[in-house]
Amino acid sequence: MDTLCNLCLAQVCCSLDALCSRRADGSMCLSWAPIFPQELAEQLLLKMVKKKLLNDTTVRIFQNSKELRLRRASIRCCQVSAEAFRLALCPHRLQELDASGVLGGLTVANIVSGLASNPACRCSLHRLSLTGLRVDWESLEEDAGRRVGFSSLQGLRTVDLANTDLTDAVLEDICTLPQLECLDISCSAVSKLTALLDCKNTLRSLTTHRLQQLAMSPGRILSVLSQLHSVRHLDFSEDHLAVDGGDRRDGDETVRQLLDGSPQVLPSLVSLDISGRRRITEAAVRAFVEARGELLFLGLLATGASSCDILSSKKNLKVTGEANENQVCEALRRYRDRECFTREALVHLYNLTADMDKPRPDMLKLVLSGMQSHPSSLHVHLVATACVFNLTTQDLAVTMPVGLISSTATQLLFAMKTYPDHQQVQKNCLMALCSDYVLQDVPFDKYLAATLVINWLRGHEDAPLQRMAVAVISILVAKLSTEETAQLGKDVFIMKQMLAIVQQKATTGVVDSTLKFALSALWNLTDEIPTAARNFIECQGLELYGDVLQSYDTEPSVQQKVLGLLNNIAEVEELQAELMEEHLLRHVFSLLQDSQVEQRVRYFAGGTLAQLVSRPEAWTLDSELRSTIAKQLHASVMTWTQVEGEMVSYRSFRPFCPLLQTWQPSGVQMWAVWAMHRVCIQNTSHHSHVTEKDGVTERLRALAAHPDTHSDVKGLSQSILRIVEKHQSL
Repeated sequence: MDTLCNLCLAQVCCSLDALCSRRADGSMCLSWAPIFPQELAEQLLLKMVKKKLLNDTTVRIFQNSKELRLRRASIRCCQVSAEAFRLALCPHRLQELDASGVLGGLTVANIVSGLASNPACRCSLHRLSLTGLRVDWESLEEDAGRRVGFSSLQGLRTVDLANTDLTDAVLEDICTLPQLECLDISCSAVSKLTALLDCKNTLRSLTTHRLQQLAMSPGRILSVLSQLHSVRHLDFSEDHLAVDGGDRRDGDETVRQLLDGSPQVLPSLVSLDISGRRRITEAAVRAFVEARGELLFLGLLATGASSCDILSSKKNLKVTGEANENQVCEALRRYRDRECFTREALVHLYNLTADMDKPRPDMLKLVLSGMQSHPSSLHVHLVATACVFNLTTQDLAVTMPVGLISSTATQLLFAMKTYPDHQQVQKNCLMALCSDYVLQDVPFDKYLAATLVINWLRGHEDAPLQRMAVAVISILVAKLSTEETAQLGKDVFIMKQMLAIVQQKATTGVVDSTLKFALSALWNLTDEIPTAARNFIECQGLELYGDVLQSYDTEPSVQQKVLGLLNNIAEVEELQAELMEEHLLRHVFSLLQDSQVEQRVRYFAGGTLAQLVSRPEAWTLDSELRSTIAKQLHASVMTWTQVEGEMVSYRSFRPFCPLLQTWQPSGVQMWAVWAMHRVCIQNTSHHSHVTEKDGVTERLRALAAHPDTHSDVKGLSQSILRIVEKHQSL
């Protein structure tokens, strides 16, 4: 749930243009700002990052370092140039900075020189994360004859330069830092580790995942490691899926010797990650664990050694691996930023959840985290969407937090949008979304979902998936606003696609869920949407529906949906002429009259006829037929009872307004007030609110007061008004 602070910050983000003035260079500056508490300024920056609002123009808001003071700043993955960074963030007395993955050409050299230009930052900065940036060390300027470097930032304790082109020379500079405790040089261009000896007394955590260019013998690497007496965490893992990994034998041999070696090598070690190293034996793991009684973590994912029996006997030891649920979940928690391990762990999680019968929101959160961390990885999304289905199927989602399922649905839509041509990803997403609970009760972007599923339908004819897609579309369309439905209704493709399904089923006389969902989708698409109704007619829908209405004369569920759509067309004045086909109307009239026909069917038959009879100037058939229908409408409605269950829910009562005119035949009025009375009783809150719009209440009062109004109509009109008044008083 959002806190008041979060809501206020979100509003500030939405109102930046109104709250800011512009400098001569176009950058933003808050027109007026109190002195923000430091934590609030940091949260504002983070909120702007999350909303993807931070760029060269907006980051300059923080140039005012007196009112908006920052100690911890994150501009992760934002579009910020070197100049904007220097002007906006370098004046602050920063303690932590995360500029990982920044776009806009900002380099490690730009950041280091900018921070070093502020004397306060040279001492205050403790943590610096620059993952994924270009180093460009040669561009660094000299200060008093000496090149500015990491060594200028004497307060640094944590440095993260993973996935950069970090070289041995820059590593040497970093290792001169007097307080350096944590260092990540994973996936860098470092070829030797001897520089680490310069910080051997302070270094406590060393991460060297996938150092492809490391050119040291196993013996030499161990020689360096053996002198790092303070290191408590060592990550020497490898990307086991990399196709360009080269010869990993030296690294694997280093790990083998480390496992077999004396506890005097890395004597302070409590955490070791060797995931991805294939040449590890369970015997070596057992010996290592037995010799290291203080060990708290061991990374063994994709090593083949995580089933070692000793691991389960150590209660305080956390392990990443594939031997059991705990190991797999631990892997997803620890490796969210490493695609290779996320993929591996998800594969094992999929196998573990194949027969899941208990809700596991903790697992679902881990899956979502993996998807969010690797938005461009097809492999991650392929397995993750399958895991989502396993974890939410069979009503498992119902007992999980709604917010979690909402985030899950949003992530599934992202996968569908990102990988539109990958059939298995689309199938996984469709299967996970095809849930009454998710589609009906969980908040997410249902319009986007509908458009994505419709787009998928354009190129696929797989029957089971088509059935699911049609079901999803049918439910989603009913959940859209009138404006959103109108947008969908403009797409002739969906009309043709749904009608093709109806035609296919009608040709063979089949009654199944696909037919019913297609009919429901068409019904909802044309509800108060004249454009969609016209598209329906232009796609020869009327001719098809006339045939369906007659051929499915013993299927009330089909008849009801067909008549519901005809009702929608009849509500559109300019389209009423299209329904002036005597054979069709006489058949609809026969359904209204037949007491053996289910009442729901008679109701929609009556609605269609009431709309057409209400406009004498548009009636082109025999006038006597019109008079007969008007009289029969009243008589038929008077025989109806209040059946259980909701027959229909109306977006508005606007189409009823012409039927409520005081000069209308009593049969037309009677159908309208009976319909309104019924839905107001069934869903009082919604329909009472709807009654208050479009002058409906005034029309009902006029009907109730008019001397010529039939007593049956007058009674129901007064009853509706009482329901509305009672609801207003609550």
